[in-house]
Amino acid sequence: MGIRFYKPYTAGTRSRSVSDFNEITKVSPEKSLTFWLFRSKGRNNRGIITSRHRGGGHKRLYRLIDFKRNKIGINGKVKTIEYDPNRKARIALLIHDDGSKSYILHPRGLKINQSVLSSPSAPISIGNCLPLKFIPLGTEVHNIELKPGSGGKLARSAGCVAQIVAKENNYVTLRLPSGEVRLLSQNCWATIGQVGNVEANNIRIGKAGAMRWLGKRPKVRGIAMNPCDHAHGGGEGRSPIGRKKPVSLWGKPALGVRTRKKSKYSDKVIIKRRKSFKN
Repeated sequence: MGIRFYKPYTAGTRSRSVSDFNEITKVSPEKSLTFWLFRSKGRNNRGIITSRHRGGGHKRLYRLIDFKRNKIGINGKVKTIEYDPNRKARIALLIHDDGSKSYILHPRGLKINQSVLSSPSAPISIGNCLPLKFIPLGTEVHNIELKPGSGGKLARSAGCVAQIVAKENNYVTLRLPSGEVRLLSQNCWATIGQVGNVEANNIRIGKAGAMRWLGKRPKVRGIAMNPCDHAHGGGEGRSPIGRKKPVSLWGKPALGVRTRKKSKYSDKVIIKRRKSFKN
C-alpha cells in the first residue's frame, strides 16, 4: 500500500493525500455478501440527537465480514482483495472448498490465490485462524476474540497487531495495539499476522469536505457558545472557561480526568492499562 499526494492546485489539495489502492484487484463487491445498513446518524428512535456531530456522508454498501472464521477445517483460497468503505482495512474474498464465499480482513502480505485455513491444527502462517493455546509465544495476531465463540473483537483496524507474550494456566497474556497488557482465555481464536493497509493513519484528510463524506459533522467549541448551551459559554469577548476543570456539555469532567468506574468485570484480566492517570 502506498500514498498518493495531490499537487497544490487548490487550498483543499495542498496538503491532501489518499491511498494509491495498488493492492485492490476488484472494484465491485460480491453481491451475495452485501446489504444496505441503516445508519442512525446520531438519532434515537424518536429522532432526537443523542450522539452529536454525526450525519450526512456518502452512501455505503455494507460488506459482511466473517469475524468468527467458523469454516473449521475447510480451505479457503483468496480470490480478490477489495476496498471496504466501512473500515480502514482492506478485505479479502475467500472461496472455500465447499463452494461458499466469505470476506475476511486482509492480513499484510496475503496474496491472491494463497490458501488460508481455520483449524486448531492449522500451520502458523499469515491468514490462518486458530485458538490462542496453539499459537507460539511472540507470534503477532489480529482479529482476536474476547470470549470463545464470540468472533474477533480486538486488533481489527488497519495496521493493528497484538503479540502473545506469555501463557499460564488457562490464560494467554497479550500486548494489544494500545499498549494494554491483558489476559484472555486460551480458547479464544485469533488470526495470524498484521492487518494490512498499514499506512492508513498517514493519510491526510486535507479539507473539511472530506470529513463530511465520512459522515462527520462540524464541532463547535463550548467556549464559543452561550451559557445556556454549554458550561464553558458566556463572557464578554474572549474569556477563559471559568471553572477549575473543563467539563463536557453534560457537566462530566473532560480533558484527561478519569471517569471510569473503580470496579469493572475486566479489572482482574487487565495487567497493564494503556494509560496511567494521576488524579
